[in-house]
Amino acid sequence: MSSNSVPTGKPVKTVDMHIGEAVPGCKKKDPILVVDGVSRTFGGLTAVDVEHLEVPRGAITALIGPNGAGKTTLFNLLTGFDKPDTGAWTFEGTPIGGKSAFKVARMGQVRTFQLTKALGLLTVMDNMLLGAKGQIGENIFRSLLPFLWRKQEAGNRVKALDLLTRFKLDAKKDDYAASLSGGQRKLLEMARALMSEPTLVMLDEPMAGVNPALTQSLLDHILNLKAEGMSVLFVEHDMHMVRHIADWVIVMAEGKVVAEGDPHEVMRNPAVIDAYLGQHHDEDLGEDPDAEKEHVGAIKELLDDEL
Repeated sequence: MSSNSVPTGKPVKTVDMHIGEAVPGCKKKDPILVVDGVSRTFGGLTAVDVEHLEVPRGAITALIGPNGAGKTTLFNLLTGFDKPDTGAWTFEGTPIGGKSAFKVARMGQVRTFQLTKALGLLTVMDNMLLGAKGQIGENIFRSLLPFLWRKQEAGNRVKALDLLTRFKLDAKKDDYAASLSGGQRKLLEMARALMSEPTLVMLDEPMAGVNPALTQSLLDHILNLKAEGMSVLFVEHDMHMVRHIADWVIVMAEGKVVAEGDPHEVMRNPAVIDAYLGQHHDEDLGEDPDAEKEHVGAIKELLDDEL
């Protein structure tokens, strides 16, 4: 999606989600995810150093920040794909720090990846079936007795086909996942995540590498997740998209949460302006200067709009 494109979806904003002033780490009225003292270092570099963070329930929350801010690393820690040096966190009030990724997913907290993890040599339908929870046939002994799991698998296929139809992938159900376009793989990964009936969906740059023709479809699906009662936490660099669909925005810079609040208010926060405009001023923009310039340009444009 270009920095000038505007989503056409009209989400219903969630109001009054926090208690007191909207400052980094502020309390939420009904948080689904609570993080305390989580840090992660690589050598001498501190990638994540989050003192306290609460993700509101039933809302679409955007996690933004410049390249290298620690957003994906935080995702990896919270979903069991990496282990922190310090800290603890709870999901639905249950401690999940140290749990493996598959156990976290079974509890209802699922994620997608910036680089999709669809299994290319399996069909689209088989990829979907992998996302279903509690499959009887996964037990090595029960798998030898088809009458035990055949009815359940038939039900899973019906559910998978319903989701594929919703994501407009039903015509591809028998195709290998490797044959899908980048945008279609993003849709498949989101659809597969819904097979597990999650309560919190974490999307890591869902728009990255997606053909503009599919971006509106992805946006609509994200909005539908909230409409169906799920909470959403997503990483995104397109500030226009963030402003139009997010109920709440959390800003990271240099591994820390530096600001959070309503999308329109956050864009005017001095800490956010410094993170995007001041952090790399007169410095090398790093491995992806074009992307960083695009983020800075979007922030400048949004600031002009807001002011």
